[in-house]
Amino acid sequence: MKPVIIGTRPLGPSPSPWETDDPFLFCVHHRDDYPAAASGFGPARASLEGRNLGMDFEGKDGWRMYHGDRVPGFPQHPHRGFETVTLARRGFIDHSDSLGASARFGHGDVQWLTAGGGILHSEMFPLLDKDKPNPVELFQIWLNLPAADKMVKPYFSMLWSHQVPKVLQHDAKGRAVEITVMAGQLGEAKPPAPPPNSWASRPDSHVAIWAVRLVPNAQWTLPAAAPGLNRTLYFFKGGQLSVANTQFVSGTAIAVRSDAAVPLTNGDAESEVLVLQGRPIGEPVARYGPFVMNTPEQIQQAFADYRRTEFGGWPWKSHEPVHEREGRFARHADGRVEKA
Repeated sequence: MKPVIIGTRPLGPSPSPWETDDPFLFCVHHRDDYPAAASGFGPARASLEGRNLGMDFEGKDGWRMYHGDRVPGFPQHPHRGFETVTLARRGFIDHSDSLGASARFGHGDVQWLTAGGGILHSEMFPLLDKDKPNPVELFQIWLNLPAADKMVKPYFSMLWSHQVPKVLQHDAKGRAVEITVMAGQLGEAKPPAPPPNSWASRPDSHVAIWAVRLVPNAQWTLPAAAPGLNRTLYFFKGGQLSVANTQFVSGTAIAVRSDAAVPLTNGDAESEVLVLQGRPIGEPVARYGPFVMNTPEQIQQAFADYRRTEFGGWPWKSHEPVHEREGRFARHADGRVEKA
């Protein structure tokens, strides 16, 4: 009988990118304990002293400004040839892009952005509460596009938290396991569809993105899926977890067979696992910075196109725009507005 566990690798500290397998490109787990807000949706200027603003990744005082100057986050930058899937667990993210679209999302919402042939966007983390800390936690997953779809028109979808299924199960002793289903189907639970040109929109890709939370000592079995998929469990929070009768400590990625049921038994602390699964695209990958294509020549063309067109230009007054104080929303390029 083939072993269930294929291999393991350590997870780097936040926000180091986690290594992933085709069709995924990487995953980053951001965790920042931002202080109470000052004016302008950012921390007090005094707390920015001693930081390398524009490239602040050190985690001083438990938080980072990343590339932001006034507000933490990632000011306008280009992408081509892949998708970003952003899982906002705590705090808020303000999205703006070169199509004129914008959004504020958080508290369990998911944004799925197909960069396709090229887009500029910003991702800022506005601090909205002036009276207490503003913790932010999110996953950003890069999902590749096949060659046939690398130059499609950019597109984004919002999966609001109330639309994202949460499956609550209990083991034989009544201990709870909650599975948040952001992509792929788990039993009868099926989230809203991904963008139309996503690799995940193809039924035979079997792309799944699930977050599994286990109370202490809970048991749960990850059901078998189709053969030939890449399937990895990212054990990012907890103490110890048994996977197919092998013990692991938190901070471990465990690659498992996709066509085998995988029993999980938690240790004495609450644990969380991110599951990434999908059929490999199986094409050459050429990547440089914000562009992911199939050949080095296509990367060179992406840079040339960006210098020439700026992927439509930047319609916002600031490179790091933050939206006015309104609830979670999405305003699409065609003018359509969604509110959570």
